[in-house]
Amino acid sequence: MTAQVETTLRGPDAYALARRVVDAMQEASVGPTPLNFELWLHYVSDPEGPLGREMHRLLTGDIPFTDATAEMLAAEFLPRGRLSEEIRDVGAVLNRELAAVAEAIDNARRTQASYGETLTNASAKMEGAEDATVLTAIVSSLSTATRKVQRHTSALEKRLESSNREVVRLREHLEQVRRDAMTDALTNLANRKTFDEQLARICEEAEQDCKGVTLAIVDIDHFKRFNDTWGHQTGDQVLRYVASVLGRISRAPRVAARYGGEEFAVIFPGETPGAVEAALNAIREEIASRSLRRRSTNDDLGAVTISVGFAERHPGETALALLERADEALYASKRGGRNRVTNAEDLAQAAA
Repeated sequence: MTAQVETTLRGPDAYALARRVVDAMQEASVGPTPLNFELWLHYVSDPEGPLGREMHRLLTGDIPFTDATAEMLAAEFLPRGRLSEEIRDVGAVLNRELAAVAEAIDNARRTQASYGETLTNASAKMEGAEDATVLTAIVSSLSTATRKVQRHTSALEKRLESSNREVVRLREHLEQVRRDAMTDALTNLANRKTFDEQLARICEEAEQDCKGVTLAIVDIDHFKRFNDTWGHQTGDQVLRYVASVLGRISRAPRVAARYGGEEFAVIFPGETPGAVEAALNAIREEIASRSLRRRSTNDDLGAVTISVGFAERHPGETALALLERADEALYASKRGGRNRVTNAEDLAQAAA
């Protein structure tokens, strides 16, 4: 949650904001779940922010606001705050572990120091000892001190082993949190935030290395019809199906992401436009080749088709400009009858 929202919720206008949020949720006919409430807090508090603008686009575009949509938005726009909370939690556990290890080391240090003093004293006593009884007492004290050192050393080793296991577990947990923060919950592809970061990075590297980058935008044809006819759960099934094909064919260094709603994006670093077009047509044909069935009833959903637009980056072109040209090519595919792939360069040549 942003500092702005948190400040408002702790101020005198908190209840007024909460009422506005509930009213807005009721108007949109969404359930008052904790996640929806958090999303609407951002939407109502900061309508011009990235999350606010995306929610406005969804709510005004006849796109149903399902639980999956809420999860997608949370994964795209709220992960940093959630990741920060996870990091704070992990930090607290690490602090406790470090404190415990420090205490064990301090105990071992004191025991070693005491043992050193015992050895020094024993050495001095043994030099002047003439009685076997005295020597026996000295040896006995040394034996006791040695066992004490061994116990503390063993305890320290066990403490270090335990802490090492805990650190490994925390590292794995943070890695999973990081992956979750980068992934769309419904499709398991990269989310919008990750896509934006990857596209900016890849474009910057391409500019430095004078290499090519091609971006494709993919849209499921007549997706609203699936939702209206079969329900949102079936719509989610269609999204996952398309995403599975995109994910399988878009192995690294390619990057496949859920761009928003029923739109996806694929980044092709270092590939020629011809190779990209062939790959996109292979994806389009594979998706259309299978007739889906509704899982709950086994009803035939028919074939799923996609429209695609792609653009090769020009030298000096920004990621945003590249995205806009790919988007224009996508809409050319839709205007042209759907279920096709359009190259942005063909549009530019036709307009010249």
